[in-house]
Amino acid sequence: MSSTELFGLAAVIAMVTTYALERRSHWFVLAFALACAAASMYAVLINSLPFALAEGIWAIVALLRWRRIRNSVLPQ
Repeated sequence: MSSTELFGLAAVIAMVTTYALERRSHWFVLAFALACAAASMYAVLINSLPFALAEGIWAIVALLRWRRIRNSVLPQ
């Protein structure tokens, strides 16, 4: 298995794990966003632009969701 494939595998495992743990803390939502960004970078590395675009959108959506959740948790 190449280092690129290991990177992709790690990104997908991180996505699944952090997605499963999102309800425990808003930090897992942020970790999910970063894992999606890593999966998007992997897709670029393997020249799979549709996958890169989809994962990039997921990363942005998760980042916006994290910001909304974080703002509701922090004292005003």
